[in-house]
Amino acid sequence: MKIICVGMNYANHNKELHNSLILTEPVIFMKSDTSLLKDGKPFFLPDFSEDIQYETEIVVKISRLGKNIARRFAYRYFEELTVGIDLTARDLQQRLRTAGLPWEISKSFDGSAVVGRFVGKDSLEHTLDNLPFRLELNGQTVQEGNTADMLFAIDEIIAYISRFVTLRMGDLIYTGTPAGVGTLHINDHLQGYIGERKLLDFHVR
Repeated sequence: MKIICVGMNYANHNKELHNSLILTEPVIFMKSDTSLLKDGKPFFLPDFSEDIQYETEIVVKISRLGKNIARRFAYRYFEELTVGIDLTARDLQQRLRTAGLPWEISKSFDGSAVVGRFVGKDSLEHTLDNLPFRLELNGQTVQEGNTADMLFAIDEIIAYISRFVTLRMGDLIYTGTPAGVGTLHINDHLQGYIGERKLLDFHVR
């Protein structure tokens, strides 16, 4: 099982992080299999960062083997999706980027890929290209997004990734985060929604 992530896929998030790149292709990075945190288990703040930030995203689960998938057929390669959080050690990431070094460890540490309960894409009240989602932190909405605002749509992402990496059943694709990222603290309670359906619920310890 692979965890594949898309960076800088919402213009408003790029602005808040002062990224001015003009993208013509998706930005892809990967997380380790031990990054996965599911079933409402708590996330424990690590000792190597003072700034672990949440990034709420739509996550799709690949349902069949695929390589060099045509964009028009990409919808056939997933049946379920959910809301997830790409946790980022922002201070570590910035330090590594400044030095011109790879920054995978700031993204792929244990528990950094939080994932909610998957639901069938056909059960959603909204279309995939107009899908609202949000994150509540301690009862307050801190991030709101909609797939309509993606720079690269879900089918485009799947097609692009499959040019380089064979997709297999169970692989997860994190599709990017909107603006509103922030720092986690001990005892924070996070709840993620697609529309009004709560699919993610966990605590920080």
